Amino acid sequence: MFQTFDVKTDPANGPKRLKQLREELSRRGLDGFIVPRADSHQGEYVAARDDRLAWLTGFTGSAGFAATLGIKAAVFVDGRYTLQAKEQVDGSAFENLGYSDPGLTGWLEEHLGQGQLLGYDPWLHTLAERRRLEKVCARAGAELEPVETNPIDAIWDDQPPPPAEPVEIHPIELAGRRPEDKLTDISAALKKQGADACVLTEPEAIAWTFNIRGHDLPHLPVALSFAILYRGGKADLFIDAAKLSNEVTAHLEPHTEIHAPDRLQAKLHALGAAGKSVLLNPSRAASAIAHLITAGGGKLIEGSDPTERLKAVKNEAEQQGARAAHRRDGVAMIRFLAWLDREALSGGNDEISAAKKLEELRIETGGLRDISFDTISGFGEHAALPHYRVTTQSNLKFAPDHIYLVDSGAQYRDGTTDITRTIVLGEASDEMRRHYTLVLKGHIAIDTVKFPKGTSGAQLDTLARYHLWQAGLDFDHGTGHGIGSYLSVHEGPQRISKLGTVALEPGMILSNEPGYYREGAYGIRLENLVLVREADPVAGGERTLYGFETLSFTPFDRRLIDKNLLTADEIAWLDAYHAKTCGMFAGELDGADREWLEAATARL
Repeated sequence: MFQTFDVKTDPANGPKRLKQLREELSRRGLDGFIVPRADSHQGEYVAARDDRLAWLTGFTGSAGFAATLGIKAAVFVDGRYTLQAKEQVDGSAFENLGYSDPGLTGWLEEHLGQGQLLGYDPWLHTLAERRRLEKVCARAGAELEPVETNPIDAIWDDQPPPPAEPVEIHPIELAGRRPEDKLTDISAALKKQGADACVLTEPEAIAWTFNIRGHDLPHLPVALSFAILYRGGKADLFIDAAKLSNEVTAHLEPHTEIHAPDRLQAKLHALGAAGKSVLLNPSRAASAIAHLITAGGGKLIEGSDPTERLKAVKNEAEQQGARAAHRRDGVAMIRFLAWLDREALSGGNDEISAAKKLEELRIETGGLRDISFDTISGFGEHAALPHYRVTTQSNLKFAPDHIYLVDSGAQYRDGTTDITRTIVLGEASDEMRRHYTLVLKGHIAIDTVKFPKGTSGAQLDTLARYHLWQAGLDFDHGTGHGIGSYLSVHEGPQRISKLGTVALEPGMILSNEPGYYREGAYGIRLENLVLVREADPVAGGERTLYGFETLSFTPFDRRLIDKNLLTADEIAWLDAYHAKTCGMFAGELDGADREWLEAATARL
């Protein structure tokens, strides 16, 4: 299994470990310290060694901070994790607070004292975060003090070793372009921005640039590393040589100089000493990297690294890989939903057994390398938690006449998948059917829209919410995020959300996942992945139009659809989608699975 459901942290450890941290801070002359859920790469996933926030507090969510000052300490999480933090963190040791009201900066401003030293690890905070913390300290008359070594590491006796998994070559038939060609494009982008070099801090950017993949992080096929790319097309890669076979080294050496990770600081300092202009994203790069460049006299050019957009626009090989991955994944999903209909309400099945069954079916495709994130397997009231993660403590058994929501994905060598379906176990209420259909209408609106070149995700986001808004309803997450090519299931800069300001371009892959959540009762989310492409021209039209090609094909639950709420065009879309789904997969299924598919895709 690529996921575990065991509870690995204990809130009871919090007070003892907090006491140890305070003693270590006292030895260092620090009055406080901030512990983010981050590593030096500032990504979504961290290795076990770098999960310092979980070790200290017990909180295992993907985003958060802890801070301690004197006798006060607090944990700060966003709204996705409020309930989880209450369950995992000892409230007698840490106050449980949100990202706002007062948030970390408000809390620090209230509790920091004149002349106090607030410690932080400059490798675990971005340049933008450091600037915010400096402003807070200045207002309080305190000082922000970087530490050379992390105090958590000094007291964490059984801290796991750094990951050292082997690197693999991502073959050209899947990557579509050679690293040399990508470096040429990056060089041109650096020249355009007036930069002599850029620093890649995100392992997925490095994996894409050099056509390599790894296994250092859960669910993200990357090797932890840093890189410096130069305007002349050269590159320095900082990676543990033990991860590199002779074959991988031979793949890299024609265009890349390989260095041990501990050489990064010297190289950054040398860039600064030479007066070079270095492109760096202040919201994604560690503060320590910026300091090493500027301390030597270098100039920072702040902006997105050039790989971000290049990586987001999939080439033809990557697009074909995505289609193949989704076809493979569709077989597993259809077999899972057929199994669910047959077995969910018999034999004591529950949230965990369903998640395990889905993973088993993906393994049976023969192509699964990993899941793309821990499966969200939510029954009843848990379906109303958009980022719910089932554990052995929270696991609910299935019962009739409730909704089950499953949001899952896979990592195949040719593509990354992410799909959500909402199913009723037993009979649906009229209210369930109404809410499901309103969400479905938003999903169809995104799938079918044509939009002018230059349109951003923020401009499309309203379409997914319109019918919910008219009913006085809404959902609190974005409608869609970008997807990598056998890389991160959450990839920027493209997204469909109120904050999605980047123009969508042909080749970008996004999710289409509107939802509705009734707290304490049920939740609904319907997600497919879509590929931006040029749309057919409209007679009399004057603008270049784009639209979406659907990549995910899995039936929607017809029992949850109120046909009376759909227009004729929406019914036609659904019937066509189901007909295509049946045509794609009927020949790959047999017996009960094929019978289920034919019934599930019957005309509405």
